[in-house]
Amino acid sequence: MLSSAAFAADMPAIMPPAYAPPPAEDFGGWYLRGDIGFSNQNVKSVKLTDPASYAGLSSFSQTKDFDTAGTYQVGVGYQFNNWFRADVTGQYRGNANFKGTDLLSFPWGGGTANGIDNYSASKSELLFLANVYADLGTWWCVTPFVGAGVGAARVSISGFTDTGANNANFTPGGVPVVSGPPVASFATAASGSQWNFAWALHAGLGYKISPNVTLELAYSYVNLGDGVTGTASTFDGSSGGHVFKFNNITSNDVKLGIRWNLESEPVYAPPPLVTKG
Repeated sequence: MLSSAAFAADMPAIMPPAYAPPPAEDFGGWYLRGDIGFSNQNVKSVKLTDPASYAGLSSFSQTKDFDTAGTYQVGVGYQFNNWFRADVTGQYRGNANFKGTDLLSFPWGGGTANGIDNYSASKSELLFLANVYADLGTWWCVTPFVGAGVGAARVSISGFTDTGANNANFTPGGVPVVSGPPVASFATAASGSQWNFAWALHAGLGYKISPNVTLELAYSYVNLGDGVTGTASTFDGSSGGHVFKFNNITSNDVKLGIRWNLESEPVYAPPPLVTKG
């Protein structure tokens, strides 16, 4: 009995019960973001803004294509809870080279003349958006999300040229005829810029690499509105006051970004180990 009592006296006091930490609550916090990516742009059509220039003129084929260009974005946002966040972003969209071709027909000298116009230009934008996102749950640190944004875009067109040829000719007597060698034409346009309403749809995946840092891979469909050139002039310096319009510019963007949360999530420490001996 004495040895049993001595052994019991040497044992540490009974540990207090350990309670699991409370569940982490939805947290709110400010974050900064930065993104780089590339654009894949499209334009519905390229036309003169003067409707009278198209009297009797028909375009039976128009091809148009933009080169890929880089996009660079920064922003600041707020995470309201574990499924809803919002941010404002500013983006510079680098110069994308444009190439286009018009095959035309128009009445001339009692017949129908045919021609071709080859266009080239360079386009860039500034894009400012207010965005909202829904995070759709997290699996193995990966969070899919969808979102939408509205804002404004400043579309700038520079270096526009129009090189053409057609079979509309004048005879020595000044009578218009559709015959003879092709008549060449060349025109350039000054740079032009225009502010438009812009909107975007987003989808992507976020991967949390630390409690405060999330890596993001995203796709955005962006509607940038229209773009315009400055006044066009022919090769001899004359000007008809014409302006070319790029109608309905859209883009399919892919971006790689990072979000840095400025406020740490709560950390729950286990109770201290207390022994008595």
